[in-house]
Amino acid sequence: MSTPLLAAHALSVSIGGKLVVRELNLALHPGECLVILGRNGVGKTTLLHALAGPHAADAGEVRLVGKTYSDLGHRGAARLRGLLPQRQEDVFAATVLETVLIGRHPHLARWDWESAADAALARAALEAVGLADFAARAIHTLSGGERQRVALATLLVQQPRVYLLDEPLAHLDLNHQVAVLELMRRRVREEGAALVMVLHDVNLAARYCDRALLLFGEGEYELGDAVPDVRDLSRLYGHPLRVIQDGERRWLVPEGVGG
Repeated sequence: MSTPLLAAHALSVSIGGKLVVRELNLALHPGECLVILGRNGVGKTTLLHALAGPHAADAGEVRLVGKTYSDLGHRGAARLRGLLPQRQEDVFAATVLETVLIGRHPHLARWDWESAADAALARAALEAVGLADFAARAIHTLSGGERQRVALATLLVQQPRVYLLDEPLAHLDLNHQVAVLELMRRRVREEGAALVMVLHDVNLAARYCDRALLLFGEGEYELGDAVPDVRDLSRLYGHPLRVIQDGERRWLVPEGVGG
């Protein structure tokens, strides 16, 4: 089998003295999508940042295409993995196009300026997220949902092999949630990339992801299919869930909802 795009070996991660995962072993190959599920505060973001490099692990290691972050350095790692954080910070005034072009920086030499080809990639990314007419808009004038889509366009322009998305559906209406998930699944398959997402909607996770990583707290986790057992999910969220079958599709709903 080929070298995984993203691999974790005996990875243990904690924050503030709280253990998030203990000895996680994980391998993601081209075309695969993994969702991280768990209650608020269990450490989903911390784990994602450990996989992305900024958060140091307690033990074990993370590899991108067989190399550690130390091997790759900051610029080399940025060419291979892209992180979409929960919050976007816009300290300086800029246009939407200028903001999206930041995604090209890992691919430029130290004193290079963005080329016409880079600008074309940025405009294509804006079109992919439905913001083709926003290139000249000031970034501070956008709504929360529009700013989230600009952040995604910036990540697409970076062209990483591994996408790490922390709550990518935040601030998005349902139509844009589905459009973003469709876009990312298509990109991952076409580019031979891998995708890790933190999501809260278990039904969307089951529809668009191949595998699921459940974080139960105190280092306990379970790695398995994208549609986990309803008993595991009920324990995960501390609330009983039940399955509603609609033809071949299963929907998970909280008990007490829908009848």
